[in-house]
Amino acid sequence: MKYFDLDLLKFLLFEVHGLDNLLKYPKYSEFDKDSILMFLDAAKDIADKEMYPYYQDCDKQPARYEDGGIKIHPQMDNIFRAITDSGFVGAHLAPEFGGMNMPHVIVGATGLIYCAANNHALAYLALTVGAANLITSFGTMAQVEEYVPHMLTSKWMGTMCLTEPEAGSSLGNMRTTATPVSDGSYNIKGQKIFISGGDHQFADNFVHMVLARIDGAPQGVKGISLFIVPKYRNTEDGSLEFNDVLTAGDYQKMGQKGYCTAHLMFGENDNCKGWLVGEENKGLKYMFQMMNQARLEVGLTAAAVSTAAYYHSLEYARERVQGQRLSQKGEKVTEQTQIVNHADVRRMLLMQRAVGIGSMALIIEAFKYYDLIGVTEGEEKENNFLMLDLLTPIAKAYPTEFGITSTSYGIQTLGGYGYTVDFLQEQFMRDIRITSIYEGTTTIQALDLLGRKVAAQNGKPLMLLMGILNESIAEAKRFDELIPFAEQLGKSIGTIQKTMEYLLPFAFQMQYEKFLKDATLFFEMMSHVIISWQWLKIGISAMKKEDAKYNDAFHKTNLLTMEYYFNYELPKILSLKEIITKDQNTTIPGDIDYLN
Repeated sequence: MKYFDLDLLKFLLFEVHGLDNLLKYPKYSEFDKDSILMFLDAAKDIADKEMYPYYQDCDKQPARYEDGGIKIHPQMDNIFRAITDSGFVGAHLAPEFGGMNMPHVIVGATGLIYCAANNHALAYLALTVGAANLITSFGTMAQVEEYVPHMLTSKWMGTMCLTEPEAGSSLGNMRTTATPVSDGSYNIKGQKIFISGGDHQFADNFVHMVLARIDGAPQGVKGISLFIVPKYRNTEDGSLEFNDVLTAGDYQKMGQKGYCTAHLMFGENDNCKGWLVGEENKGLKYMFQMMNQARLEVGLTAAAVSTAAYYHSLEYARERVQGQRLSQKGEKVTEQTQIVNHADVRRMLLMQRAVGIGSMALIIEAFKYYDLIGVTEGEEKENNFLMLDLLTPIAKAYPTEFGITSTSYGIQTLGGYGYTVDFLQEQFMRDIRITSIYEGTTTIQALDLLGRKVAAQNGKPLMLLMGILNESIAEAKRFDELIPFAEQLGKSIGTIQKTMEYLLPFAFQMQYEKFLKDATLFFEMMSHVIISWQWLKIGISAMKKEDAKYNDAFHKTNLLTMEYYFNYELPKILSLKEIITKDQNTTIPGDIDYLN
């Protein structure tokens, strides 16, 4: 059963996004196209042998709390070892930290392969790399030497500990405390919930990156600091001793059952030590590095899952026969046709393909800007940062929110069978559902996009984006077949600008509820424009046909999917604009709550 198209991924990387241009920078001189293709081929081999065959079984044998710890599927150990041995873990880090300076875009592309095969597994390692990256970015060299080498072997794993029982997205209300000790450490006390990968039997230690408030620190987010809090701490003789980090339980979930979610308790016996990372009261700023990386990784996961679901529903639609084509009505046709030949089924399949592959292209675009930040200087570097900052909430929220809809279409394509455990569609649906909640809900991403990102520096990020879109539009107009789509994308830019002209006065007047009440709808508008841009870029590459290995059928399929997106999805921005710019306050609470 096909779950991923490696040739398509390579096409997106090298033909659509021009990865060769990134590899020209000295930082990435150790890599060339051939070495990257070999790395991706090896990843697909691991995914085929170690991950995909166990995907369904990870759901049937879920993580569970047992004897004070969490037990996960036994195959996870083999997966961790195979991926670690491939050099993937920490590959993007600098050589002095044990990495290879691998471009983030290649790490992300590899992650797409792994997550399509088994989305339960990779997140354990991704969190470990994110935690290690925090330590190398803001910790001392002593901290780097103490923790990071162990983490890059995956024998020590990392987590991010933010959420508390009374402080979910509102981090300023957290209650975990840090009390200074004379030896330079801090006594940590508190609880953290929904800690992904927080405990299991296949790691010798867990390096928890914990947000806490030092005694006497300012209230709210300005008083939050970041600490390394290992489950087992080092002693003077080089051994490990328990650090009073208790696993209180594992949340049993609707999906991603092979990916454990722990409830951790710090300092129940007043013997939990943590070590400050960086400066006091800057913890949230530091943690946002890991959170933004995690947001891209969540979007990556959703793109991979929705794409795998598409391939499954496509295969079913090609095999399942039912009814006759409407064009054959009245004819004496005895054989039924495959349901892929019914127009509405094709609409659902095209939607799934458009969302999944469009999301993959967006994730690659975002990671490309991440890499460019590290190799450019001055204004160019700042512009790359602003583009990544603008794209991040969309790259997190679009693949997750629309991936859920896409995967639901997969179930619909299978009909009643899609609702049964006989097919993987229902597991894809349960697994992807959490992604629009992980690392900031869709609402939070939308508020970030409209409330912070598009208006930053007097609207500079949005102007940068519009300029880049116009470059793609101009290139597309070189091909007669693409002119209508290029012009449609150009008009959509005007729709966004007119919507912003309506909204911005509310912000200037500090009417923030009116400014942000439809932020999620604005996010949908922006997303359709961004994904249309990605599909136009794919269309340009299809028209160029520079690589003969991609045959005409490959390019025609991409052009058909592009046409679908422009005909069915992009026009939705007009109705969204109408809703956003209508003078109404339906969703703003009044003096009396009439909801009942």
